[in-house]
Amino acid sequence: MTTVAGIIPARLGSTRLSRKVLRTIAGRPMVEWVYRAAAESGVMNPVLIATDSEEVAAACRDRKIPVEMTSPDCASGSDRVREVAAHLPADIYVNIQGDEPTLTPDFFPPLLALFDRPEVHVATLAVRCAPEDIANPNVVKVVTAADGRALYFSRSTIPYDRDAAGFIGYRKHLGIYAYRAAALERFAALPPSPLEQIERLEQLRLLEHGIDIYVAAAPHDTIGVDTEEDLARAEAVLLSRRAV
Repeated sequence: MTTVAGIIPARLGSTRLSRKVLRTIAGRPMVEWVYRAAAESGVMNPVLIATDSEEVAAACRDRKIPVEMTSPDCASGSDRVREVAAHLPADIYVNIQGDEPTLTPDFFPPLLALFDRPEVHVATLAVRCAPEDIANPNVVKVVTAADGRALYFSRSTIPYDRDAAGFIGYRKHLGIYAYRAAALERFAALPPSPLEQIERLEQLRLLEHGIDIYVAAAPHDTIGVDTEEDLARAEAVLLSRRAV
């Protein structure tokens, strides 16, 4: 039986929105919303928070959320996942962004279903890109081959509609990744790559080193929280769900 661990890196020292993983949204800390969505999916065991902040860890313990302390020297969320993976055996590790409070449990089955294919070692998600986000460099676009294999990720508008034919098939990448154990170890051991550094997109390190990423369709978009405006939009979504 395949074992799957869900790990949510949660760094308190965010540069764009201070202390965002502990910011209260619709009555709960942001990181609790993420944890609940992942845990309620029922496809990962365990699901836990990985942090270098004792304050984050204490907030998790207060809410009975499993938490692991990681080194403050971890340069990225992937490094935190790798550190936990070193003593938490699993076949597949899911790296779940701690600033995506509008995630729902139905995001995880399509992501993990990709691993039914033996050629898949790394998987991620995408949705149709909203028209207002197509030219936004903060929204990462992805293009794929017919079999779902990612050809490229970019902050730029890809593909480029040269003849202005009205192309509407742009896809927005959602930053949730699942790795077979060997792929996670290989990824974390690789040095940053040129395209990764130019675009500031960690996943390009995999493509530049010949490690394929396969992309599944997510059930809907999410709101990644980086600003006060994002926080307000996410809260509106969560309150509307509660009202249903």
